[in-house]
Amino acid sequence: MAHIKRKYIDSHWLVFIFQGIIALIFGCVTLFTSDSNSTALIPIIGIFLLGLAVVEFANSIYRSYNKEGWAVSTGVAMFDGLFGLLLLFVVNEGMTWHLVLLAAYTLLRGIFEVVIGFRTTVDPTDRFIWCLCGVCGLLFGIVIFNSGHLANVDFVRFFGAYMMILGVSSLIYSIHNREQQREDRLARSEAAKERQKLKTATREAKNIKTSEKV
Repeated sequence: MAHIKRKYIDSHWLVFIFQGIIALIFGCVTLFTSDSNSTALIPIIGIFLLGLAVVEFANSIYRSYNKEGWAVSTGVAMFDGLFGLLLLFVVNEGMTWHLVLLAAYTLLRGIFEVVIGFRTTVDPTDRFIWCLCGVCGLLFGIVIFNSGHLANVDFVRFFGAYMMILGVSSLIYSIHNREQQREDRLARSEAAKERQKLKTATREAKNIKTSEKV
């Protein structure tokens, strides 16, 4: 029997729960911090991105085990992990490096989420959640890139605000995704019952025809 290659947005709902919790925690840390220097906050953000990468790698392994397609999830994990490591490596390189990396990450993730929203689903709720988060990523990426003239830590706070939006969106999507998966299981169960009834009816019809010939 062929296995259905489910899309990335159909990942297990717990993946989005963990992503949402991590994003909210680190979003709060960076958004409401009182530090006046980004050097103290960049390692925290780097660790946060590595945490997201770990969740995505776990998702990739889960999807591979269930033969649901793991390439996109692995790519996202490598993307998060790469930027997490880069931020840890450039902690002492100055604010310019910090700003450029955060802006690049936010912009690229925003583009990914918009693409996911438009190309992988026709469900209006799914599309709205993904596209809204993607548009926020694009806007915050531009704001971060153009915030170098502001106070030293403002661009980190902008990134924290984006993480708060990402966290809330992930939690909302996880709830919606769980409901969709429950409905999907019920639909498949009903379809299996209908197929079984059809097979039984077909078998009984064949038996009746055989007995009539005899």
